[in-house]
Amino acid sequence: MGTRYHISVVSPLNKKLIDQPDLTKEIDALLVEVNRQMSTYDPNSEISQFNKYQQTDWFNVSKDFAFVVSSAQAVSKETQGTFDITVAPLIDLWGFGAKTQFVLPTEKIIKSSLKNIGYDLLEVRTSPPAIKKLNKNIRIDLSAIAKGFAVDKIAEYLNGKGYLDYSVEIGGEVRNKGFNPKGRPWRIGIENPRYGDLVIHEVLLSSNLAIATSGDYRNFFIKDGVRYSHTINPTTGKPIRHNLAAVTVLHESTMMADAYATALMVMGEKQGKAFVEHNKLRVDMIIRNGEEYQVWGNIDKTKVKQSLQRCVKVGGCAYIE
Repeated sequence: MGTRYHISVVSPLNKKLIDQPDLTKEIDALLVEVNRQMSTYDPNSEISQFNKYQQTDWFNVSKDFAFVVSSAQAVSKETQGTFDITVAPLIDLWGFGAKTQFVLPTEKIIKSSLKNIGYDLLEVRTSPPAIKKLNKNIRIDLSAIAKGFAVDKIAEYLNGKGYLDYSVEIGGEVRNKGFNPKGRPWRIGIENPRYGDLVIHEVLLSSNLAIATSGDYRNFFIKDGVRYSHTINPTTGKPIRHNLAAVTVLHESTMMADAYATALMVMGEKQGKAFVEHNKLRVDMIIRNGEEYQVWGNIDKTKVKQSLQRCVKVGGCAYIE
C-alpha cells in the first residue's frame, strides 16, 4: 500500500505488549492478501488487472474486493460523487499515483480525462463477486478506503483470537479496542498542519473506535508558487483549493471513517459542515484562517487532551500510546 503500519496487542495475562512471531506472520499474511487484491503498486494485483481490462463484461474478483468496491460506491452515492474511486486517471495525471512524477496537466487534458471519471460508470455485485466497467477506459483507485478496510480486517482477526486490548494503525488510519498497557484509553495524536516537524495538534483518548484523518499538508507539490494537494476533486479534475486543512473522522468502521475523511476534504468547509450535521458524523476539522488555524467539530472534547508536544511515533495520526 506504499505506507507503514503499527500494531500493538496487549496480553490478557500480564497486560504487557506482546511480541509473538506467529501472530506477526499471520497478520503479515492478511496484509499481503489485501495488498494482492487492492494495491495499485502491485502490477499483478486484482485492481491492477481490472484497470488493464478493456472490456465491459463482468470481471471476477475476490469477496473482499467486491465488498470494498460496493462500500465505496455507497459512499459515492451518499456524498454525490465527492468520493469517487474512478478518480485513478486523475491521480496519475497529477503525479500522485504509484509512479510519482508531479506535473501540471493542461485544461484540455484534464477535460479529456474527466470523460472517464464517474462512479456511475462502474457496477459491482457481491454474489458472485464481480465488477464491471460501463466505460472501458475507467480505472479505479482504492487508496482512500482500502487502508481502512485492512485495519478492520486485522481487528476482526484479533477479535477472533480473543484479544480484548489492541491498537491497529495503517497509514494513519486507526482502530482501537479496550485499553493500553497502563489500563487507560489509547491515545492517538493528530498532527498540527501549521508545523513541518510533526507537532501534535491534539490527542484523542480512544477506546473501541476507529479514527481516520485526511489532510492536504503532507502529500503535495509546489509549482510556480502554487501548492497542489494530492486530494483530487473528481468533479473538477483538479487538486482541492480551499481552506480546509485536515479532517478527522471517528466511526465504528475504519473503512467508513477513511472514506468519509476523504470525501469531506474534497467538499471543503461549508459543504463538509452541512454533510456532517445532516449525517451526524463525529469529526474534527482544522480550517485555515490566514496564517492561523481554527478548529470546528463535534467530538466530545472531554475526551481530548490538547497538546503541542513532539510526536513520539510517526504514522499518519502522529503517534499511538
